[in-house]
Amino acid sequence: MSDDFEIDTDDLERRMEGAMANLKTEFSSLRTGRASASLLEPVQVEAYGQMTPINQLGTVNVPEPRMVTINIWDRSMVGPVEKAIRNSGLGINPQLNGTIIMLPIPELNEERRRDLTRVAAQYAESARVSIRNVRRDGMDQIKKAKAAGMSEDDQKFWEGAVQELTDKFIKNVDAALENKQAEIMQV
Repeated sequence: MSDDFEIDTDDLERRMEGAMANLKTEFSSLRTGRASASLLEPVQVEAYGQMTPINQLGTVNVPEPRMVTINIWDRSMVGPVEKAIRNSGLGINPQLNGTIIMLPIPELNEERRRDLTRVAAQYAESARVSIRNVRRDGMDQIKKAKAAGMSEDDQKFWEGAVQELTDKFIKNVDAALENKQAEIMQV
């Protein structure tokens, strides 16, 4: 094999890992009936003239399996944080106790669990599409190198390497989806 034509598989792998990281972030935002501080990550609050994540306005804790608490540092921000949580679409009703906002996590019913597994499947499919797009970019690099004089053997080698990388990441997406769906359906 000649070293004249190197395909940057490290870059392809890094981009595929980015798709996996994005999938994990999306999965962490899915409510499974268990309390998790990551549940509040997508919620932004209008504070001091700009949109601010909740974890920059107070301490987020999970004192028990079905409760998240937020200890707000600035008393004037309690109302805006509560309003942002109510309007976030999380389906959680905040309860105030001074500067502490308590978020009891309700039990999920069977229908909601099935809906969440479908949402998780959509997130996984989106990650698969991202990974396949990276694969296509890699294959395009190989075609350009072939046109520039890459040998047939080198072309087959690099195509195999890119496909092997793609298969590995698709398998990881499928495993992550299976785990998340099992977690969601667990009563």
